[in-house]
Formats: sequence, C-alpha cells, structure tokens
Amino acid sequence: MNISNLFKIAFRAIAANKLRSFLTMLGIIIGVASVIAMMAIGQGSKKSIQANIAEMGSNMIMIRPGQDKGPGGAQQDASDMQTLKLKDYETLKEQAKYLSAISPSVNASGQFINGNNNTPSTIYGISPDYMEIRQLKIEDGDMFTDEDIKTSAKVCVIGKTVADNLFTNGEDPVGKVIRYNKIPFRIVGVLKAKGYNSFGMDQDDMVLAPYTTVMKRILSVTYLQGINASAITEDMTDLAIDDITSILRESHKLKGTDEDNFSIRSQQEMAEMMNSTSDTMTILLLVVACISLVVGGIGIMNIMYVSVTERTKEIGLRMSVGARGIDILNQFLIESVLLSVTGGIIGVIFGVGAAVGINVFAHWPIQIQPWSVLLSFAVCSATGIFFGWYPAKKAASLDPIEAIRYE
Repeated sequence: MNISNLFKIAFRAIAANKLRSFLTMLGIIIGVASVIAMMAIGQGSKKSIQANIAEMGSNMIMIRPGQDKGPGGAQQDASDMQTLKLKDYETLKEQAKYLSAISPSVNASGQFINGNNNTPSTIYGISPDYMEIRQLKIEDGDMFTDEDIKTSAKVCVIGKTVADNLFTNGEDPVGKVIRYNKIPFRIVGVLKAKGYNSFGMDQDDMVLAPYTTVMKRILSVTYLQGINASAITEDMTDLAIDDITSILRESHKLKGTDEDNFSIRSQQEMAEMMNSTSDTMTILLLVVACISLVVGGIGIMNIMYVSVTERTKEIGLRMSVGARGIDILNQFLIESVLLSVTGGIIGVIFGVGAAVGINVFAHWPIQIQPWSVLLSFAVCSATGIFFGWYPAKKAASLDPIEAIRYE
C-alpha cells in the first residue's frame, strides 16, 4: 500500500471523529502555545533587562558603605553605614586610574510643592559627573555648576515626571522656584525623558541637586550614602573595581586581615544576576509547558488505543485482502503524527497570538524565538511517533482471523 493511500485513510479516520480528534490535539495545542509564549516572555524580559542596564551605563560601578551581607545577612550598625566620607570621593577622584567619571551620592524622599501642586519624589545629591555615569541628558536649561556645589546653592534639575506633576499648565519650569520641606530650590534644568525601566521604576521621577546642598541643608550629615563611578570602558570594570578596593582600604587604614567596610557592585554583576534569575524562571515555565506536551502525548496514545479497538474488524479485513503488518503500522503511525503535527500548527498560531496579545495589552516585552517554533514542531513529531508507536504496533500484530471475528 503506497504512502498517499495511507495518508488518505488517516485523514478520513480523523475527519470521521472531528470532536474527539480536536480534544486529543488540545493537550498538544496548549503545550506548544505555552512553550512559545513562555519563551517569548522570558527572552523579551532578558533583552529588556540588558537594554535597561546598558541604558543606565553598562560600565557603571556602585560603591556603598558597610559590608555586602547579601539577602538574610546580619543587620549592620548605623556606624557601619557611615564609612564613606567626602574624603574617599576626593581620593578616588584624584588617584583612581580606570575611572572616566565619579560622583558622590546622597538622597532623601519627600514632597515637592509648587503653588497648589505637590508630588512625592526623591532628591539626589550628586555632582555633574553623575550625568555621564547614568547617561542622563538635559532637555531644557542647564546643569548646575561646580560653583553651585562649592556654595551649596539651592538649585536643582528635575525629571520629566516631576515637571509634569508640578507644572500642570504647561509653563516652562526653568527659572521657577519649588519647595522641598520648606526649602526653596530654583530649577535650572529639566532632564530628557527616559520612561520606565524593566523593573517598573519611573526613571523620570527624580530631582538632582548639588551633593553639598543635600548633605548640609536637608540631611545634615557628613558622610555619603554611596559613590557612583564609571569605568573608562566596560572591559576595564574589573580593573577599576580592584583599583577602587585598594585605594579605599588604604584610605580607611584597613589591615590585610580586616574585612572591607564598604561594598562594590558593577552593572555587569547586576546583569549576570538578573539574567540568571530570568533564565531560571524561563526554565521553570518551560518545564510546566513541557508537562502539557507529555499530557497531550498520553492523550494521543489513549485515543489511538481506542481507535485500534474500534477498528479491529477493519484491520482484519485489510489484512485478509493483502495488507501487510507494516502497512497497518504505518497507517496508525501516520494518523498519530497527523494529530500531533496539526495540534502543533494550531499551537504555534495560538502561542504567537498569545505572546503578541501579552505585549499589546499587558505591555510586557516579548521576543519570539524562531528556534522555539522549530523545536515545538520537532517535539510534536517526536510525540506523535513515540506515543503512537505502541498502539500502531499492537494493531499491526493482530491476527487477521481473530480480528475479523472481534465483536
């Protein structure tokens, strides 16, 4: 019996039981759609995280006071969080060989007021180098100057979100005065909008001011909450970290056996950590999706067993008129593969549609992987052959006489 006749017989058998065939394919459809959608979401999140980290500065280095205890670590004393001083910033600025920019960092959160309008935000005390480190740009006005830092001037640069919330009539914020906890700040510039990052943070909800102003007039502290720096190139990040560690240990008079009383993190570390987390979640979601494929395969095996039982007489008649065991085997195997591949095609359509729908309605980043579609087809074919083989083999091994007599 030629292959074309076997395909015709398989198509007729599937068409004769449309609802049963569809329900059999449902497990495959759900499994394939889940694999494609989960891979698209996982890879989209990964790419979005990488883009956001690159946008923040892929060669950025963050220095924080105290030891890096990590999650669940011992709580540190208040004095441990005051180990970074302005002297450390000045020493690094003078001595560090692999840094292109460096800025101290202090911040406070509160209400900003302009007339009858107010908005909660965070004011960051930084130096002009912070703009290069974080890849920020001024859209309107200017950045405050080194002279403003020396005099602790009450000037600031505001983000787009703050500007929109405080100046609702569309007036130009530059030159206007806003208040923070009764302290007046004159706006000298407005930042170019950056939007939300992949962590859901509004990158335009910020106010930048001279670090001396925030330290003296708002926080009344002599220590820094952090130091942000940028390596000359991304490849020099590790060299820069080693250099910073050496300079700070010497500046803090730490002996060889003493632990660092500061912690250093790079964007590369953050990228690796976030990518690792994203990959783990994607694998877990894929495992769940693959379980659906296995369940779909078991459904195919079950329905093929039923089909063999129902068509025992037909099998006997075919054998009695010359059909060989291999022909019967191929007939049921083709039927099984058709069910799984058809389910796979429908699953691909649903999977791509679901991924696009999630992007359009939930605004989640997606990236549909062509290899995930090809893998789904390969798995579908393998599922049809694997789970259809045993029922097909059982049909092929039936005794023609017994099959004809079967009731």
